[in-house]
Amino acid sequence: MKNVALEAVDHVDRAVLPIGTDYPPGHVLDWHEHRRAQFLYGATGVMVVDTAEGTWTVPPERAVLIPAATQHRVRMLGVSTRSLYVEPDAVPWWPATCTVVDVPPLLRELLLSAVEFEADYSLSGREGCIATLLLHEVAARTPLPFHVALPSSADLAELCRGYLAAPDVGVTNADWAGRTALSERAFTRRFRSETGESPAVWRGRARLLAAVPLLRTASVSDVAGRLGYASPAAFTAAFTRLFGLPPSRFTAAH
Repeated sequence: MKNVALEAVDHVDRAVLPIGTDYPPGHVLDWHEHRRAQFLYGATGVMVVDTAEGTWTVPPERAVLIPAATQHRVRMLGVSTRSLYVEPDAVPWWPATCTVVDVPPLLRELLLSAVEFEADYSLSGREGCIATLLLHEVAARTPLPFHVALPSSADLAELCRGYLAAPDVGVTNADWAGRTALSERAFTRRFRSETGESPAVWRGRARLLAAVPLLRTASVSDVAGRLGYASPAAFTAAFTRLFGLPPSRFTAAH
């Protein structure tokens, strides 16, 4: 099925509903949730998935597993998706929080085939086998580190969301502490207790995460400069250390 609303087919008695959807550039799926778990694969473009707990950036040719009944928002940057909507009781192993994963060639081809199915596809024969194999392939995926956690308190979460939208290398712990009417030491202690990281380490991860969508339309050198790195080499080293791949792998040219 392509460009079909889940609500129109959610009642169909199938554990797996494959749906492909094309989105205009910059489209935002505002806060919503699904009764089913979702495997959201971006065949093109970059997706940014927000929940109350964190932000997940999904590069091209990757996917994000979204648990059932999870409030989330998705920003689509030139994206064509291939999704699986899965009955929760069919996937007791599904992660409890959103998880970005790789999509190897076999899984990609299975997804491209499955979105051609009708909603009430036959459970016997080829279509049923593909649906079953899809779940085996999804279960075998390896988590990727394209995310940052958000603090649980509203004031700290607001600081973090603002930084994700516009990373500023000049921001310091003292700046953030002042905005929350705390001493720098008290702020740092509270931030670490809610995220597991120091504010400085968190901002470093957030800047690198923000680089992924920027690399769609800008060179590595340009992105390094926009994010305040001393040189493209310093940016490349930090990016590769965190994500396991150099930023050149995420450019439009690549």
